[in-house]
Amino acid sequence: MPLQIIRNDITKVTCDAIVNAANSSLLGGGGVDGAIHRAAGPELLDECRGLGGCRTGQAKITGAYRLPCRYVIHTVGPIWRGGRHGERELLTSCYRESLKLAEQYECESVAFPLISSGIYGYPKEEALQVAVEVISDFILYHDMNVFIVVFDRAGFQISKKLMKDIEEYIDEYYVETHSDDIGRRIQRAMIREEAAEYQAQSFAVERSVQKTPRKLDTAKPVRSRDLDDIIRQLDESFSQMLLRKIEEKGMTDAQCYKKANIDRKLFSKIRGDIHYKPKKTTVLAFAIALELDLEETKDMLMKAGFALSHSSKFDVIIEYFIRKGNYNIYEINEALFAFDQSLLGM
Repeated sequence: MPLQIIRNDITKVTCDAIVNAANSSLLGGGGVDGAIHRAAGPELLDECRGLGGCRTGQAKITGAYRLPCRYVIHTVGPIWRGGRHGERELLTSCYRESLKLAEQYECESVAFPLISSGIYGYPKEEALQVAVEVISDFILYHDMNVFIVVFDRAGFQISKKLMKDIEEYIDEYYVETHSDDIGRRIQRAMIREEAAEYQAQSFAVERSVQKTPRKLDTAKPVRSRDLDDIIRQLDESFSQMLLRKIEEKGMTDAQCYKKANIDRKLFSKIRGDIHYKPKKTTVLAFAIALELDLEETKDMLMKAGFALSHSSKFDVIIEYFIRKGNYNIYEINEALFAFDQSLLGM
């Protein structure tokens, strides 16, 4: 997964480089800066003394010493002063310059904190938006795995309106399926059995076609789809459906897997194996990348042996975004992370 949001202590993340939200002296301070210096040991401070400091929005690189990575990239984020003093541009530069250094030093993975969102006062929601925008633009053209690392829930925040909308949607569709009302228990059972029911319907249609071909023209369509298409696709595998949809959407392979937050190696495995068995998060990542509607998404899930259910908070959140027509996988993953759910992608 090229871009992941994870909850961890950045000094314990194993990758090629971690990014330090430093002050302009590069001589250590509080928060993430102090934690990185303490974990790396005094050798890091000795090397930083020879760098001559760093300007806001710029980045410099050192060794990592006792940290579980190869390099530490030091960048100086802006202090929040209301948003009218170039803070966004400076913060954008922090991420860009850090990613350039990571590429220059042939890093395949890099971990960022949410720069300036701590004692520098940059609003967490806006700091996250900048981070995701810059990183997602970068990984469209570079093969690099990037982590946004937050220490705890207090260090992460999505749009209050989005949070409220999702919570209301969950209340309507998820909470009701967890009541003891008989009717709702039946509803849950129907959802769980949806995949089996659909397969049975398709099988019945196939048998009917085989036995009574003359009635084909008068048969009613199953699920409002063309009968010939259903029969033709009965034995289509997940990988076959994925490749067909990519072609139908006029996308290249790279456009699809990058938009799905999937790395090239995994996509190559899927393309090369007609019987590839993906994770549910992988299937949904491709459904989002292809901007499938809800019925098409259910079909793709079915090809891999999965289904959407209102008894799963994860599934309800995915359904919310599809119904809203919001196919931005990074926004979806931000919301999933906020609700302690698995992220889409590899």
